[in-house]
Amino acid sequence: MPRLHSSTPRYCKHKASGQAVVTIRGKDYYLGPWGTKTSKAEYDRVVGEWLAAGRRLSGGSSSEISVAELIDRYWQHAQDYYRHPDGTPTREIFPVKSALRVVNRLYGRTPAADFGPLALESVRNAMIAQDWCRNTVNMQVARVKGLFRWAVAKELVPSSIYHGLQAVAGLRMGKTSARESVPVRPVSDQVVTDTLPHLSHVVAVMVEVQRLTGARPGEICAMRAGDIDCAGTVWVYAPASHKTAHHGHKRIICIGPRAQEIIKPFLLNLDPTAHVFRPVEAVAEMRQRRAESRKTPLSCGNVAGSNRQRRPRP
Repeated sequence: MPRLHSSTPRYCKHKASGQAVVTIRGKDYYLGPWGTKTSKAEYDRVVGEWLAAGRRLSGGSSSEISVAELIDRYWQHAQDYYRHPDGTPTREIFPVKSALRVVNRLYGRTPAADFGPLALESVRNAMIAQDWCRNTVNMQVARVKGLFRWAVAKELVPSSIYHGLQAVAGLRMGKTSARESVPVRPVSDQVVTDTLPHLSHVVAVMVEVQRLTGARPGEICAMRAGDIDCAGTVWVYAPASHKTAHHGHKRIICIGPRAQEIIKPFLLNLDPTAHVFRPVEAVAEMRQRRAESRKTPLSCGNVAGSNRQRRPRP
């Protein structure tokens, strides 16, 4: 049978010496006299550090690991860390990947212990050369610093590396060749009003509720009947998940009388765990509009339901 690398190494007895031993990736760690509390505590420490390091051996010279190897380990950590409660990846994973790509391209073969402030400035200049705006460059440089902060916590590089990178200050407006980003302005209220007639009824209601409550688009899409407290004059919507939930912040959205009148028809006979606005209703309305505007006679061409797959893929 193949060796199971995902299992936890066992606490064993070394018969020749009478000591407790644990074998991790072919290397024996002697823990002291077998069966004693001291040896079991040492076993917990060794295995705990191995698990914390991502099931990798630690304790070697930090100069042995390259920047590319460090990025590979950090990327595995980032894929597990930057996730929503439902397991889907957050948007943060994409800019992290973009920042790591620049570092790997320039310093992938460099020992991680040799990556200093001048190397970080070189990475920053490469980001500016890619026409990234000043704010984006500052955020990406902060993510690179986060890479080495994590490496210090895992004892993969000396702590002096991260402290040295902290000396690289962010780019300031007017003090750099990096371009400035164009300010994102709110959409004119008249533009929203003119757009509503061209939307399906469900999408138009979602836009109107967002305009009246100031909620984020994702919070409107994720709105469920059970998340809305309709007891008071002003309804209270508490999203199950939101943008700053990982900081321990609570998100409360107030729904006034005008928004209540729009939402009420969608709450009739609705299960508390069901979403208020469902894409299936918007799709059904879109298909109904297409059927009404059909010019080809029903005796010709496709009829509704005639081109559906009998056994669709799951």
